[in-house]
Amino acid sequence: MATGSGTPGPPPPPPGQATQKVSDVITAFRPAKKFKPPSARTSVTSLDFDDTGDLCVVARDDDTLQIYNTTLGKHAKEFNSQKYGVHLARFSHHAQNIIYASTKVDDTIRFFSTHDNSFTRYFKGHTDTVTSIALCPSSDTFISCAKDNTVRLWDLQSQNFSGMLNLHGAYLACYDPSATVIAIASQPGGAILLYDVRNYDKIPFATFHLSEMEQRHLGPNGGEWSKLEFTNDGKHLVVSTTGAGHFVLDAFDGGLKHFAHRKRGGTGRLGPSAGVPKNNATNGVASALGQGDTAVTPDGQYLIGGSAEDGLLVWDISRDPPSDKYTHAEHLTGPCKAAVVGYNPKFNMLATADKDLVLWQPDPDIMM
Repeated sequence: MATGSGTPGPPPPPPGQATQKVSDVITAFRPAKKFKPPSARTSVTSLDFDDTGDLCVVARDDDTLQIYNTTLGKHAKEFNSQKYGVHLARFSHHAQNIIYASTKVDDTIRFFSTHDNSFTRYFKGHTDTVTSIALCPSSDTFISCAKDNTVRLWDLQSQNFSGMLNLHGAYLACYDPSATVIAIASQPGGAILLYDVRNYDKIPFATFHLSEMEQRHLGPNGGEWSKLEFTNDGKHLVVSTTGAGHFVLDAFDGGLKHFAHRKRGGTGRLGPSAGVPKNNATNGVASALGQGDTAVTPDGQYLIGGSAEDGLLVWDISRDPPSDKYTHAEHLTGPCKAAVVGYNPKFNMLATADKDLVLWQPDPDIMM
């Protein structure tokens, strides 16, 4: 496996790899390139791919944004946000523009242009730490959640939020693939609320209650909800946690389809309800924020995530679950912990990170 930005990276994705079935390559993923941070005390807190799959943006707790060219396997650019900090960095539908949450000074969401290294717009309104940013799949609108118990809807063309919901503990939100439904998760309320995008100011059209599931499957140690995501086919809604596993729900009735169990527990990252931490935590307490350590494959058949051990876990969520709903994972060996995980939307490529950023590709010698 190549290491560092100065060595050759993985070859460009071969012809057909973008459309190759995930099921044919999922167990063949192997680390192809590793990028090390300048300091062992630096952690990646979020990552995202652009729509083309050619670029990956990484936010680190040294207050920098890092851009990587994934097809060349090379580091492309670095941007500093020393004054405001950076977390939950997301590409807009234009790869030269990124939105991200502040971790210092205030709780403004910033719209940043990598073309000229300047801020295009500021989205002000939240009065406490932003916990989730989700871009609409079909337009330049996005949702944000924060510890101020508000969920806000925005348009990238305007600095003013276009809508707001006051919901206690609603720290996670996402759009469904058709961009007609917003799912909002409140763990203190033990529920996920589904809203029609056109009538978000009305009562939710569905509510999924998870308290009983949590008690049965997460055990006495519990776990914080860390990410909310629909599968691309719209059939499932995944609630990731920091605990012993993740909930894969039927997106229509909220029933539990799979509990994606990880026997060694979570990655140790802080959940969204935590305040912005200080670096260099002591007493073995994790100091880094995260964005959830799971990703769903584009075909909706597999859930990929991290655990307390190095490497990746892969759950097949396309099969009928066992009677107890516990779905066990296959382990893919890797060089470090996968505390942040992303799946390239165009190519069969994974990105994982803890301290290092690792790009994964299928090994053609062991593919099915």
